[in-house]
Amino acid sequence: MDSPVWVYVLGLCGMGIYGSRILIQWYISEKAGKVESPGIYWVLSSLGAVILYIYGWLRKDFSILFGESVGYYIYMWNIGVMGLYKKVPRIVVILQALFPVVILALIAKDFPSFTENFLHNEDVPLQLLLFGVLGQFTYEIRSVYQLVYSYRRKQSILPLGHWVLAVIGSLMIITYGVIRHDWVLVIGQFSVVFSIRNIMIHVAAEKRQRREEAERTD
Repeated sequence: MDSPVWVYVLGLCGMGIYGSRILIQWYISEKAGKVESPGIYWVLSSLGAVILYIYGWLRKDFSILFGESVGYYIYMWNIGVMGLYKKVPRIVVILQALFPVVILALIAKDFPSFTENFLHNEDVPLQLLLFGVLGQFTYEIRSVYQLVYSYRRKQSILPLGHWVLAVIGSLMIITYGVIRHDWVLVIGQFSVVFSIRNIMIHVAAEKRQRREEAERTD
């Protein structure tokens, strides 16, 4: 164990928040019989991202910082398009938007130290770091796909491709976590089970829709 226990506890809290979002989303989707995109999913995503930013910083793990950076503002976009920011004070939105900027400022303040601790970390060989970054990128690029898909339709939607990328990325992150001996990352990816279930719900809903359309045309 190369970090204090409290750091791992913090990471588990972040992963717990991430995990709770997909549990809620899955439950709502199961009841609806189709994949839903509830507002609470994005609120918890945003909160979990803040905590995991801090965890990644304390763990000196660039792959985590990179991964959280990809989806951070997309979570905010989904919250905004749902009109949820109307219910919170403006200062909360501003602080949320500035958080990654603060992280970037800390990096810029002492970039040589950042390079030494995060990119040349002896606990994370370069090849492993690159694999971890690729896993995080694969997992988080689902958010970019979701954003493009939803933006075109002017509403927050969790499409099939989102879940496919989530499964692939999760499996890569689990592998990275095992090699890195970061059991927070491994435990946190239990959500892969629900990503697979969302794929099944999505496919079943599409089959049902096609069947209903065929019955109407007969």
